[in-house]
Amino acid sequence: MKQKIIKKMVAASVSATLAFAPMVSNACTSFLLKGSDGGSVYGRTMEFGIPLQSQLMTIPRAYELKGVGIDGNYGTGQSWITKYAVAGMNGLGLPEFFDGINEKGLTGGILNFPISASFPVVTQAESSSSINASQVLTYVLSNFSTVEEIKVGLRSIKVNGARLAVYNNQVPAAHYTFHDSNGKSIVVEYLNGQLVITDNPVTVMTNDPPIGDQLKNIGNYSNLSKVEKPPLVINGATFAAPSSGSGLHGLPGDFLSPSRFIRALFLSDSVPKTFTTAQMGDAAWHILGSFDIPPGSVTLPASNPYGGGLGGYEVTEWSVVANNKDMTYNVKMYENNNIYTFDLKKMDMNAKEIRYTKLNQPKIMIPVN
Repeated sequence: MKQKIIKKMVAASVSATLAFAPMVSNACTSFLLKGSDGGSVYGRTMEFGIPLQSQLMTIPRAYELKGVGIDGNYGTGQSWITKYAVAGMNGLGLPEFFDGINEKGLTGGILNFPISASFPVVTQAESSSSINASQVLTYVLSNFSTVEEIKVGLRSIKVNGARLAVYNNQVPAAHYTFHDSNGKSIVVEYLNGQLVITDNPVTVMTNDPPIGDQLKNIGNYSNLSKVEKPPLVINGATFAAPSSGSGLHGLPGDFLSPSRFIRALFLSDSVPKTFTTAQMGDAAWHILGSFDIPPGSVTLPASNPYGGGLGGYEVTEWSVVANNKDMTYNVKMYENNNIYTFDLKKMDMNAKEIRYTKLNQPKIMIPVN
């Protein structure tokens, strides 16, 4: 009953914004850094062309969540009782994670996948045993603890591509990245109506094309290296690089998803493997800075389908660094440079309600005398 009320409130508060706002593609980027002391750090950015109004959300154990059926409404899909407590960021006021970590250290995120996503056809008879594409991350984080469990468990749940009213009556076309505490990574995609789960040895994920194509593209950049190149010698003449940085000369610097994939791959792989998990956390913030989209630099004309015929521009609404060793979930919002840290070790995992916390607070300024 409470979720039905939430649904009505969300529709009322968000629909006016979405009626005039473009459903712009997001340019999210994600990766995993593995510490020398056995932990790992997951980093990602969230870009979108409309205000997602994201908040830090926590869902406790043994809490009933309502599935969304093919009519796009809560309660008409498959309901489930959460096995694990989860913390993360939601969006559009929904009780759904767009990114998060559970009590077992499994991390994951939703990334936009508008060109390639194609969900199974779910009949009316199957609707009550299905969940919506927007719920996959929430379902996984609240039910599974490892990548191997995800591989088995997702094959027994139907995922529908129902249009959502709060999403401007569009399909939440997405794919999903997951990393467990054993350091294993997978990408979950729905292609041509079929579930496709791909092991992800490089841990990086962005948007289109599918992860298989992104992995094949890596070989085109085999000339890149974190190691500086020696001077070029031609006919006895030496030509040195004008500065340091020659090893990664040619690294894509634009915001296209294949370019961001390659950039995230080389930057994350360049971090010294001797770094502890805590040091990897610091490194993750620096890497994420390479994907922060300044307002207006990705502006979409009305003719661009990503803009839903309305145009608009993207910004990095928030960035996340999740540490599965000290079990912290750290968030930086667009509105400020504060880093908000949620400690799962202090979470009431047996609470009775979903908790929401606004993080878009004023910037903290510390005067220096």
